[in-house]
Amino acid sequence: MSDPVVVASGQTFERLSIQVCNDLSFSPTLPDGTRPDFSTIIPNLNIRTSIQNWCRKTKTVHPPAPDYSSLERIVKDAMEPDLRVSEKELLKAVPDNPPVIFSHAATELGPRVNHFNSGSSEESVVIGGASPGTPLPFTVRPTCFSSSSVSSVEITEVEIQGQNPSGPLSEEEEKLVAKMKSNEVFEQEEGAISLRNLTRSSEEARVSLCTHRVLSPLRSLVASRYGVVQVNAVASLVNLSLERQNKVRIVRSGFVPYLIDALKGGSSETQEHAAGALFSLALDDDNKMAIGVLGALQPLMHALRSESERTRHDSALALYHLTLVQSNRVKLVKLGVVSTLLSMVKSGTLASRVLLILCNLAVCMEGRTAMLDADAVECFVGLLRENELDSESTRENCVAALYALSHRSLRFKGLAREARAMEVLKEVAEVTGTERAREKAKRILQMMRAAGDGDDDGSEHDGVLESGGLTRMRYRGSGGRNNANTTTF
Repeated sequence: MSDPVVVASGQTFERLSIQVCNDLSFSPTLPDGTRPDFSTIIPNLNIRTSIQNWCRKTKTVHPPAPDYSSLERIVKDAMEPDLRVSEKELLKAVPDNPPVIFSHAATELGPRVNHFNSGSSEESVVIGGASPGTPLPFTVRPTCFSSSSVSSVEITEVEIQGQNPSGPLSEEEEKLVAKMKSNEVFEQEEGAISLRNLTRSSEEARVSLCTHRVLSPLRSLVASRYGVVQVNAVASLVNLSLERQNKVRIVRSGFVPYLIDALKGGSSETQEHAAGALFSLALDDDNKMAIGVLGALQPLMHALRSESERTRHDSALALYHLTLVQSNRVKLVKLGVVSTLLSMVKSGTLASRVLLILCNLAVCMEGRTAMLDADAVECFVGLLRENELDSESTRENCVAALYALSHRSLRFKGLAREARAMEVLKEVAEVTGTERAREKAKRILQMMRAAGDGDDDGSEHDGVLESGGLTRMRYRGSGGRNNANTTTF
Protein backbone atom coordinates (compact mmCIF):
# COMPACT_ATOMS: atom_id res chain seq x y z
CA MET A 1 0.00 0.00 0.00
CA SER A 2 1.12 3.52 -0.77
CA ASP A 3 -1.51 5.47 1.18
CA PRO A 4 -3.44 3.13 3.54
CA VAL A 5 -6.62 4.47 5.11
CA VAL A 6 -9.20 3.09 7.54
CA VAL A 7 -12.87 3.34 6.53
CA ALA A 8 -15.87 3.74 8.82
CA SER A 9 -16.53 0.00 8.97
CA GLY A 10 -13.00 -0.69 10.22
CA GLN A 11 -11.16 -2.15 7.21
CA THR A 12 -7.98 -0.73 5.72
CA PHE A 13 -7.74 0.01 1.98
CA GLU A 14 -5.55 1.93 -0.43
CA ARG A 15 -6.96 5.46 -0.65
CA LEU A 16 -7.10 5.56 -4.46
CA SER A 17 -8.92 2.21 -4.55
CA ILE A 18 -11.72 3.71 -2.45
CA GLN A 19 -11.85 6.73 -4.76
CA VAL A 20 -12.21 4.47 -7.80
CA CYS A 21 -14.99 2.46 -6.11
CA ASN A 22 -16.83 5.66 -5.20
CA ASP A 23 -16.42 7.06 -8.70
CA LEU A 24 -17.90 3.87 -10.16
CA SER A 25 -20.63 3.66 -7.48
CA PHE A 26 -19.34 0.23 -6.54
CA SER A 27 -19.39 -1.35 -3.08
CA PRO A 28 -17.39 -4.60 -2.98
CA THR A 29 -18.56 -7.65 -1.07
CA LEU A 30 -16.00 -8.82 1.50
CA PRO A 31 -15.26 -12.51 2.22
CA ASP A 32 -17.57 -12.47 5.25
CA GLY A 33 -20.49 -11.26 3.12
CA THR A 34 -20.52 -7.68 4.42
CA ARG A 35 -19.86 -4.48 2.49
CA PRO A 36 -17.41 -1.80 3.66
CA ASP A 37 -18.63 1.67 4.60
CA PHE A 38 -16.68 4.28 2.62
CA SER A 39 -18.48 7.26 4.19
CA THR A 40 -15.49 8.18 6.40
CA ILE A 41 -11.81 7.82 5.55
CA ILE A 42 -9.01 8.23 8.11
CA PRO A 43 -5.27 7.84 7.36
CA ASN A 44 -3.91 4.61 8.85
CA LEU A 45 -0.68 5.99 10.23
CA ASN A 46 0.16 2.74 12.01
CA ILE A 47 0.17 0.67 8.80
CA ARG A 48 1.88 3.43 6.82
CA THR A 49 4.68 3.70 9.40
CA SER A 50 5.09 -0.08 9.44
CA ILE A 51 5.43 -0.12 5.65
CA GLN A 52 7.95 2.72 5.71
CA ASN A 53 10.01 1.07 8.45
CA TRP A 54 10.02 -2.26 6.61
CA CYS A 55 11.07 -0.59 3.36
CA ARG A 56 13.86 1.24 5.16
CA LYS A 57 15.15 -1.87 6.93
CA THR A 58 15.04 -4.02 3.79
CA LYS A 59 16.28 -1.19 1.54
CA THR A 60 13.15 -1.53 -0.55
CA VAL A 61 11.64 1.32 -2.50
CA HIS A 62 8.40 2.54 -0.93
CA PRO A 63 5.39 1.34 -2.95
CA PRO A 64 4.37 4.01 -5.47
CA ALA A 65 0.80 5.27 -5.74
CA PRO A 66 -1.25 2.94 -7.99
CA ASP A 67 -2.36 3.99 -11.43
CA TYR A 68 -5.98 5.19 -11.54
CA SER A 69 -6.78 3.61 -14.90
CA SER A 70 -5.34 0.25 -13.84
CA LEU A 71 -7.42 0.25 -10.66
CA GLU A 72 -10.46 1.26 -12.66
CA ARG A 73 -10.07 -1.77 -14.92
CA ILE A 74 -9.65 -4.07 -11.91
CA VAL A 75 -12.77 -2.70 -10.23
CA LYS A 76 -14.81 -2.91 -13.41
CA ASP A 77 -13.77 -6.54 -13.84
CA ALA A 78 -14.94 -7.24 -10.29
CA MET A 79 -18.29 -5.59 -10.85
CA GLU A 80 -21.18 -7.82 -11.75
CA PRO A 81 -24.22 -6.39 -13.55
CA ASP A 82 -26.46 -6.63 -10.50
CA LEU A 83 -23.90 -4.70 -8.44
CA ARG A 84 -23.88 -1.65 -10.72
CA VAL A 85 -26.10 0.75 -8.82
CA SER A 86 -26.97 4.31 -9.69
CA GLU A 87 -26.29 7.32 -7.50
CA LYS A 88 -30.03 7.58 -6.89
CA GLU A 89 -30.09 4.04 -5.52
CA LEU A 90 -27.08 4.73 -3.33
CA LEU A 91 -28.78 7.78 -1.84
CA LYS A 92 -31.60 5.56 -0.61
CA ALA A 93 -29.16 4.18 1.98
CA VAL A 94 -28.50 7.59 3.49
CA PRO A 95 -31.42 7.39 5.97
CA ASP A 96 -29.69 4.30 7.45
CA ASN A 97 -27.09 6.65 8.94
CA PRO A 98 -28.99 9.64 10.42
CA PRO A 99 -27.56 11.87 13.14
CA VAL A 100 -27.88 10.11 16.47
CA ILE A 101 -29.96 11.92 19.10
CA PHE A 102 -30.51 10.00 22.30
CA SER A 103 -33.21 10.39 24.92
CA HIS A 104 -33.96 8.32 27.98
CA ALA A 105 -36.89 6.16 28.96
CA ALA A 106 -37.07 3.22 31.31
CA THR A 107 -36.31 -0.11 29.74
CA GLU A 108 -39.04 -2.72 29.40
CA LEU A 109 -36.78 -5.43 30.75
CA GLY A 110 -36.10 -6.32 34.34
CA PRO A 111 -33.16 -5.28 36.52
CA ARG A 112 -29.72 -6.35 35.48
CA VAL A 113 -27.19 -8.25 37.51
CA ASN A 114 -23.71 -6.85 37.95
CA HIS A 115 -21.38 -9.68 36.96
CA PHE A 116 -18.25 -7.58 37.35
CA ASN A 117 -17.10 -9.16 40.57
CA SER A 118 -18.18 -12.66 39.65
CA GLY A 119 -15.50 -15.08 40.74
CA SER A 120 -16.50 -17.56 38.06
CA SER A 121 -15.27 -15.40 35.22
CA GLU A 122 -11.83 -14.20 36.25
CA GLU A 123 -8.85 -13.92 33.99
CA SER A 124 -5.26 -13.04 34.67
CA VAL A 125 -2.60 -11.33 32.65
CA VAL A 126 0.74 -13.06 32.42
CA ILE A 127 3.62 -10.57 32.49
CA GLY A 128 6.51 -12.70 31.37
CA GLY A 129 7.27 -16.19 30.12
CA ALA A 130 7.18 -18.84 32.80
CA SER A 131 7.17 -16.43 35.68
CA PRO A 132 4.03 -15.84 37.72
CA GLY A 133 1.77 -13.19 36.26
CA THR A 134 -0.12 -10.44 37.96
CA PRO A 135 -3.82 -11.18 38.44
CA LEU A 136 -6.09 -8.65 36.82
CA PRO A 137 -9.74 -8.75 37.92
CA PHE A 138 -11.73 -9.12 34.74
CA THR A 139 -15.13 -10.08 33.47
CA VAL A 140 -15.81 -11.55 30.08
CA ARG A 141 -19.21 -9.90 29.65
CA PRO A 142 -20.36 -6.28 30.00
CA THR A 143 -21.90 -5.44 33.35
CA CYS A 144 -25.05 -4.23 31.62
CA PHE A 145 -25.75 -7.77 30.39
CA SER A 146 -27.77 -10.25 32.40
CA SER A 147 -29.24 -13.58 31.43
CA SER A 148 -31.81 -15.57 33.31
CA SER A 149 -30.47 -18.79 31.89
CA VAL A 150 -27.48 -20.08 29.99
CA SER A 151 -28.10 -21.88 26.75
CA SER A 152 -26.46 -25.26 26.37
CA VAL A 153 -26.74 -25.19 22.59
CA GLU A 154 -23.38 -25.79 20.90
CA ILE A 155 -22.83 -23.73 17.74
CA THR A 156 -20.02 -25.24 15.71
CA GLU A 157 -17.97 -23.43 13.11
CA VAL A 158 -19.40 -25.71 10.42
CA GLU A 159 -22.95 -24.74 11.35
CA ILE A 160 -22.08 -21.05 11.27
CA GLN A 161 -20.42 -21.30 7.89
CA GLY A 162 -23.34 -23.29 6.62
CA GLN A 163 -25.85 -20.52 7.27
CA ASN A 164 -27.24 -18.99 4.11
CA PRO A 165 -27.55 -15.21 4.60
CA SER A 166 -29.56 -14.87 1.41
CA GLY A 167 -31.94 -17.72 2.18
CA PRO A 168 -35.59 -17.31 3.15
CA LEU A 169 -36.47 -15.69 6.46
CA SER A 170 -38.04 -17.81 9.15
CA GLU A 171 -41.54 -16.74 10.15
CA GLU A 172 -40.27 -15.41 13.50
CA GLU A 173 -37.40 -13.49 11.90
CA GLU A 174 -39.69 -12.10 9.21
CA LYS A 175 -42.08 -10.69 11.82
CA LEU A 176 -39.18 -9.28 13.84
CA VAL A 177 -37.61 -7.53 10.84
CA ALA A 178 -41.00 -6.21 9.70
CA LYS A 179 -41.61 -4.59 13.10
CA MET A 180 -38.13 -3.10 13.23
CA LYS A 181 -38.57 -1.60 9.76
CA SER A 182 -42.07 -0.31 10.46
CA ASN A 183 -42.80 3.41 10.38
CA GLU A 184 -44.93 2.99 13.50
CA VAL A 185 -42.96 3.70 16.66
CA PHE A 186 -45.03 1.26 18.69
CA GLU A 187 -44.07 -1.58 16.33
CA GLN A 188 -40.42 -0.50 16.37
CA GLU A 189 -40.57 -0.65 20.15
CA GLU A 190 -42.06 -4.15 20.05
CA GLY A 191 -39.40 -5.26 17.58
CA ALA A 192 -36.52 -3.92 19.71
CA ILE A 193 -37.90 -5.49 22.89
CA SER A 194 -38.51 -8.81 21.12
CA LEU A 195 -34.96 -8.88 19.75
CA ARG A 196 -33.57 -8.10 23.20
CA ASN A 197 -35.59 -10.87 24.80
CA LEU A 198 -34.66 -13.40 22.12
CA THR A 199 -30.94 -12.70 22.46
CA ARG A 200 -30.70 -12.51 26.24
CA SER A 201 -30.32 -16.21 27.02
CA SER A 202 -29.96 -18.04 23.71
CA GLU A 203 -26.56 -18.30 22.08
CA GLU A 204 -28.20 -19.90 19.06
CA ALA A 205 -30.46 -16.88 18.62
CA ARG A 206 -27.54 -14.47 18.98
CA VAL A 207 -25.70 -16.24 16.17
CA SER A 208 -28.64 -16.75 13.84
CA LEU A 209 -29.99 -13.21 14.21
CA CYS A 210 -26.70 -11.40 13.63
CA THR A 211 -27.29 -10.96 9.91
CA HIS A 212 -27.35 -7.95 7.61
CA ARG A 213 -31.15 -8.21 7.42
CA VAL A 214 -31.41 -7.73 11.19
CA LEU A 215 -28.43 -5.43 11.75
CA SER A 216 -29.53 -2.89 9.13
CA PRO A 217 -32.87 -1.98 10.76
CA LEU A 218 -31.30 -2.35 14.22
CA ARG A 219 -28.82 0.37 13.31
CA SER A 220 -31.72 2.69 12.56
CA LEU A 221 -33.38 1.84 15.89
CA VAL A 222 -30.15 2.59 17.76
CA ALA A 223 -30.51 6.13 16.39
CA SER A 224 -34.17 6.42 17.37
CA ARG A 225 -35.36 9.56 19.18
CA TYR A 226 -37.78 7.42 21.21
CA GLY A 227 -36.25 6.31 24.50
CA VAL A 228 -37.65 2.79 24.86
CA VAL A 229 -36.83 1.97 21.24
CA GLN A 230 -33.29 3.27 21.50
CA VAL A 231 -32.45 1.70 24.89
CA ASN A 232 -33.66 -1.76 23.88
CA ALA A 233 -31.95 -1.52 20.49
CA VAL A 234 -28.56 -0.77 22.10
CA ALA A 235 -29.15 -3.51 24.69
CA SER A 236 -29.91 -5.95 21.85
CA LEU A 237 -26.63 -4.99 20.25
CA VAL A 238 -24.82 -5.81 23.50
CA ASN A 239 -26.43 -9.25 23.51
CA LEU A 240 -25.48 -9.92 19.88
CA SER A 241 -21.90 -8.82 20.53
CA LEU A 242 -21.39 -11.52 23.16
CA GLU A 243 -20.73 -14.16 20.50
CA ARG A 244 -17.21 -14.14 19.14
CA GLN A 245 -18.22 -14.67 15.53
CA ASN A 246 -20.52 -11.62 15.68
CA LYS A 247 -18.01 -9.04 16.95
CA VAL A 248 -16.22 -8.19 13.70
CA ARG A 249 -19.47 -8.27 11.73
CA ILE A 250 -21.05 -5.70 14.04
CA VAL A 251 -18.09 -3.33 13.76
CA ARG A 252 -18.02 -3.68 9.98
CA SER A 253 -21.73 -2.92 9.88
CA GLY A 254 -20.99 0.62 11.07
CA PHE A 255 -22.26 0.54 14.67
CA VAL A 256 -19.18 2.02 16.35
CA PRO A 257 -19.96 5.69 15.50
CA TYR A 258 -23.45 5.24 16.98
CA LEU A 259 -22.00 3.81 20.20
CA ILE A 260 -19.52 6.68 20.41
CA ASP A 261 -22.36 9.20 20.04
CA ALA A 262 -24.24 7.37 22.78
CA LEU A 263 -21.29 7.78 25.15
CA LYS A 264 -20.97 11.45 24.29
CA GLY A 265 -24.57 12.50 24.74
CA GLY A 266 -26.80 9.58 25.65
CA SER A 267 -28.86 9.07 28.77
CA SER A 268 -27.42 7.17 31.72
CA GLU A 269 -28.91 3.87 30.61
CA THR A 270 -27.86 4.42 27.01
CA GLN A 271 -24.30 5.05 28.16
CA GLU A 272 -24.31 1.85 30.20
CA HIS A 273 -25.24 -0.24 27.17
CA ALA A 274 -22.96 1.67 24.80
CA ALA A 275 -19.95 1.22 27.11
CA GLY A 276 -20.81 -2.46 27.49
CA ALA A 277 -21.04 -2.92 23.73
CA LEU A 278 -17.68 -1.21 23.10
CA PHE A 279 -16.08 -3.36 25.79
CA SER A 280 -17.52 -6.52 24.27
CA LEU A 281 -16.48 -5.56 20.72
CA ALA A 282 -12.98 -4.58 21.88
CA LEU A 283 -12.36 -8.16 23.04
CA ASP A 284 -11.73 -9.14 19.41
CA ASP A 285 -8.22 -8.31 18.22
CA ASP A 286 -9.48 -7.46 14.73
CA ASN A 287 -11.68 -4.68 16.17
CA LYS A 288 -9.23 -2.93 18.49
CA MET A 289 -7.52 -0.61 16.02
CA ALA A 290 -10.76 0.23 14.17
CA ILE A 291 -12.54 1.24 17.39
CA GLY A 292 -9.62 3.48 18.31
CA VAL A 293 -9.36 5.01 14.83
CA LEU A 294 -13.07 5.79 14.82
CA GLY A 295 -12.67 7.97 17.91
CA ALA A 296 -13.79 5.89 20.90
CA LEU A 297 -10.83 6.59 23.20
CA GLN A 298 -11.73 10.08 24.39
CA PRO A 299 -15.45 9.34 25.02
CA LEU A 300 -14.45 6.23 26.97
CA MET A 301 -12.05 8.30 29.07
CA HIS A 302 -14.86 10.76 29.80
CA ALA A 303 -17.16 7.87 30.72
CA LEU A 304 -14.76 6.87 33.51
CA ARG A 305 -16.28 9.79 35.44
CA SER A 306 -19.86 8.67 34.82
CA GLU A 307 -22.31 8.50 37.71
CA SER A 308 -23.19 4.96 36.65
CA GLU A 309 -20.96 2.25 38.11
CA ARG A 310 -21.67 -0.04 35.15
CA THR A 311 -20.60 2.62 32.67
CA ARG A 312 -17.38 3.29 34.58
CA HIS A 313 -16.42 -0.37 34.86
CA ASP A 314 -17.13 -1.29 31.24
CA SER A 315 -15.45 1.86 29.94
CA ALA A 316 -12.33 1.02 31.93
CA LEU A 317 -12.26 -2.52 30.58
CA ALA A 318 -12.86 -1.28 27.04
CA LEU A 319 -9.87 1.07 27.39
CA TYR A 320 -7.77 -1.74 28.83
CA HIS A 321 -8.40 -3.96 25.81
CA LEU A 322 -8.03 -1.13 23.30
CA THR A 323 -4.64 -0.19 24.78
CA LEU A 324 -3.34 -3.67 24.02
CA VAL A 325 -2.76 -2.16 20.56
CA GLN A 326 0.23 0.13 20.11
CA SER A 327 -1.58 2.72 17.97
CA ASN A 328 -4.25 3.17 20.64
CA ARG A 329 -1.65 3.49 23.38
CA VAL A 330 0.04 6.33 21.52
CA LYS A 331 -3.30 8.03 20.75
CA LEU A 332 -4.35 7.90 24.39
CA VAL A 333 -1.03 9.33 25.60
CA LYS A 334 -1.32 12.17 23.08
CA LEU A 335 -4.74 12.97 24.49
CA GLY A 336 -2.96 13.83 27.74
CA VAL A 337 -4.77 11.27 29.89
CA VAL A 338 -1.85 10.09 32.03
CA SER A 339 -2.23 12.76 34.74
CA THR A 340 -5.99 12.11 34.84
CA LEU A 341 -5.49 8.37 35.25
CA LEU A 342 -2.90 8.88 37.99
CA SER A 343 -5.21 11.20 39.88
CA MET A 344 -7.94 8.56 39.69
CA VAL A 345 -5.58 5.97 41.16
CA LYS A 346 -4.65 8.34 43.99
CA SER A 347 -8.30 9.02 44.77
CA GLY A 348 -9.20 5.33 44.66
CA THR A 349 -11.57 5.78 41.72
CA LEU A 350 -11.52 2.51 39.77
CA ALA A 351 -7.93 2.15 40.97
CA SER A 352 -7.48 -1.48 39.96
CA ARG A 353 -8.92 -1.02 36.45
CA VAL A 354 -7.11 2.26 35.85
CA LEU A 355 -3.84 0.61 36.85
CA LEU A 356 -4.40 -1.94 34.09
CA ILE A 357 -4.63 0.86 31.54
CA LEU A 358 -1.49 2.49 32.95
CA CYS A 359 0.36 -0.84 32.75
CA ASN A 360 -0.43 -0.98 29.05
CA LEU A 361 0.57 2.65 28.48
CA ALA A 362 3.89 2.02 30.24
CA VAL A 363 4.72 -0.56 27.58
CA CYS A 364 5.31 2.09 24.90
CA MET A 365 8.05 4.71 25.02
CA GLU A 366 5.57 7.61 24.82
CA GLY A 367 3.59 6.21 27.73
CA ARG A 368 6.63 5.57 29.92
CA THR A 369 7.94 9.07 29.28
CA ALA A 370 4.59 10.68 30.10
CA MET A 371 4.19 8.62 33.26
CA LEU A 372 7.70 9.35 34.48
CA ASP A 373 7.13 13.06 33.76
CA ALA A 374 3.91 12.90 35.82
CA ASP A 375 5.69 11.42 38.87
CA ALA A 376 4.04 8.03 38.46
CA VAL A 377 6.89 6.29 40.32
CA GLU A 378 6.42 8.44 43.42
CA CYS A 379 2.65 7.97 43.16
CA PHE A 380 2.82 4.16 43.02
CA VAL A 381 5.49 3.87 45.71
CA GLY A 382 3.53 6.21 47.97
CA LEU A 383 0.38 4.15 47.58
CA LEU A 384 2.25 0.94 48.41
CA ARG A 385 3.97 2.56 51.41
CA GLU A 386 0.77 3.99 52.87
CA ASN A 387 -1.18 0.82 52.09
CA GLU A 388 -4.01 2.87 50.58
CA LEU A 389 -4.87 0.34 47.88
CA ASP A 390 -8.15 -1.42 48.44
CA SER A 391 -7.29 -5.03 47.60
CA GLU A 392 -4.47 -7.49 46.96
CA SER A 393 -5.15 -7.43 43.24
CA THR A 394 -4.89 -3.64 43.17
CA ARG A 395 -1.57 -3.78 45.02
CA GLU A 396 -0.31 -6.39 42.57
CA ASN A 397 -1.34 -4.17 39.67
CA CYS A 398 0.53 -1.27 41.28
CA VAL A 399 3.71 -3.37 41.46
CA ALA A 400 3.13 -4.48 37.86
CA ALA A 401 2.92 -0.83 36.77
CA LEU A 402 6.25 -0.11 38.46
CA TYR A 403 7.71 -3.19 36.76
CA ALA A 404 6.57 -1.93 33.35
CA LEU A 405 8.06 1.53 34.04
CA SER A 406 11.40 0.01 35.05
CA HIS A 407 12.01 -1.40 31.57
CA ARG A 408 15.62 -0.49 30.70
CA SER A 409 15.27 2.94 32.25
CA LEU A 410 18.08 4.74 34.05
CA ARG A 411 15.61 7.50 34.76
CA PHE A 412 13.35 5.05 36.59
CA LYS A 413 16.24 4.02 38.82
CA GLY A 414 16.84 7.62 39.85
CA LEU A 415 13.18 8.38 40.47
CA ALA A 416 12.71 5.11 42.38
CA ARG A 417 15.64 5.91 44.65
CA GLU A 418 14.30 9.40 45.27
CA ALA A 419 10.94 7.89 46.21
CA ARG A 420 12.71 5.40 48.53
CA ALA A 421 11.18 2.52 46.60
CA MET A 422 13.76 -0.03 47.77
CA GLU A 423 12.34 -0.36 51.28
CA VAL A 424 8.77 -0.58 50.02
CA LEU A 425 9.62 -3.19 47.40
CA LYS A 426 11.62 -5.21 49.96
CA GLU A 427 8.55 -5.37 52.17
CA VAL A 428 6.42 -6.47 49.22
CA ALA A 429 8.99 -9.08 48.15
CA GLU A 430 9.51 -10.50 51.63
CA VAL A 431 6.34 -9.90 53.65
CA THR A 432 3.19 -8.34 52.26
CA GLY A 433 3.12 -9.31 48.61
CA THR A 434 1.33 -12.20 46.98
CA GLU A 435 3.40 -14.65 44.95
CA ARG A 436 3.04 -12.63 41.75
CA ALA A 437 3.70 -9.28 43.45
CA ARG A 438 6.80 -10.73 45.15
CA GLU A 439 8.15 -11.96 41.83
CA LYS A 440 7.80 -8.55 40.20
CA ALA A 441 9.17 -6.70 43.23
CA LYS A 442 12.24 -8.95 43.30
CA ARG A 443 12.91 -8.27 39.62
CA ILE A 444 12.68 -4.52 40.12
CA LEU A 445 15.04 -4.72 43.09
CA GLN A 446 17.54 -6.79 41.10
CA MET A 447 17.46 -4.24 38.32
CA MET A 448 17.96 -1.33 40.73
CA ARG A 449 20.90 -3.01 42.48
CA ALA A 450 22.65 -4.02 39.30
CA ALA A 451 25.48 -1.88 38.03
CA GLY A 452 25.71 -0.87 34.40
CA ASP A 453 23.96 1.21 31.84
CA GLY A 454 20.39 0.15 32.56
CA ASP A 455 20.39 -2.77 30.12
CA ASP A 456 21.28 -5.35 32.74
CA ASP A 457 17.80 -6.81 32.93
CA GLY A 458 16.83 -6.07 29.37
CA SER A 459 16.70 -9.74 28.44
CA GLU A 460 13.93 -10.29 30.93
CA HIS A 461 11.96 -7.25 29.85
CA ASP A 462 12.38 -7.30 26.09
CA GLY A 463 10.26 -10.31 25.34
CA VAL A 464 7.63 -9.19 27.82
CA LEU A 465 7.18 -5.51 27.09
CA GLU A 466 8.35 -4.85 23.54
CA SER A 467 6.26 -7.71 22.19
CA GLY A 468 3.11 -5.79 23.03
CA GLY A 469 2.83 -5.68 26.77
CA LEU A 470 0.00 -7.18 28.77
CA THR A 471 -1.56 -8.82 25.76
CA ARG A 472 -2.44 -12.37 26.67
CA MET A 473 -5.02 -13.56 29.13
CA ARG A 474 -5.92 -17.02 30.36
CA TYR A 475 -9.33 -18.04 31.49
CA ARG A 476 -9.67 -19.26 35.05
CA GLY A 477 -13.43 -19.66 35.24
CA SER A 478 -15.21 -22.51 36.94
CA GLY A 479 -15.93 -24.80 34.05
CA GLY A 480 -18.15 -24.09 31.10
CA ARG A 481 -17.41 -24.67 27.47
CA ASN A 482 -14.89 -22.60 25.58
CA ASN A 483 -17.12 -20.09 23.81
CA ALA A 484 -16.65 -16.58 22.52
CA ASN A 485 -16.66 -15.10 25.98
CA THR A 486 -14.07 -17.42 27.53
CA THR A 487 -11.62 -17.46 24.65
CA THR A 488 -8.12 -16.22 25.37
CA PHE A 489 -7.10 -12.95 23.83
